[in-house]
Amino acid sequence: MLLLWKEIELMKLNIGLLIIIVLTNSACKDSKKPETTSTGASTTEIEKIRLINLKGETIDLAKYKGKTVFINFWATWCKPCTQEMPTIKNAIDSLKNEKIEFLFASSGDKKDIEDFEAEHHYGFNYVTADNMEDLNIIGLPTTFIFDKDGKKVFSDLGYRKWDDKTNLDLLFKIAETK
Repeated sequence: MLLLWKEIELMKLNIGLLIIIVLTNSACKDSKKPETTSTGASTTEIEKIRLINLKGETIDLAKYKGKTVFINFWATWCKPCTQEMPTIKNAIDSLKNEKIEFLFASSGDKKDIEDFEAEHHYGFNYVTADNMEDLNIIGLPTTFIFDKDGKKVFSDLGYRKWDDKTNLDLLFKIAETK
């Protein structure tokens, strides 16, 4: 009984330390100064993401200024990722008249992505992500949505049914802002 009590107390201590670490990390992230370029101009959150198309060309995300940008981080081996893709396809079809750019970023092997693309005919803009670990992506799927100014206005981890009314309304609202 005494051993069980000590184990419970140790678990409480570990949980408390974990909460402190999470809160400290969150506070540190929020207090960071904006990053700047070599010219001294501050970079937007979207500019921190390094994407490469399947031809090996770097994607300049600044070219999407004035558009909402939806980036879904996924992997070919991730079941929830592949399960949400048909719902994203439906959302894209519903939002075809909106200025929204959809990108599907994976840190996986380019050949695996191309094989997936050949097997699933979604017509998505597949890219590779060069720096997912720098973006604090802790699981897949993760979706970032950036407004027309390149500011991250949405971030979510996990499967989402993108073609349901609530999520479509969210996308419409972000696309209409400003």
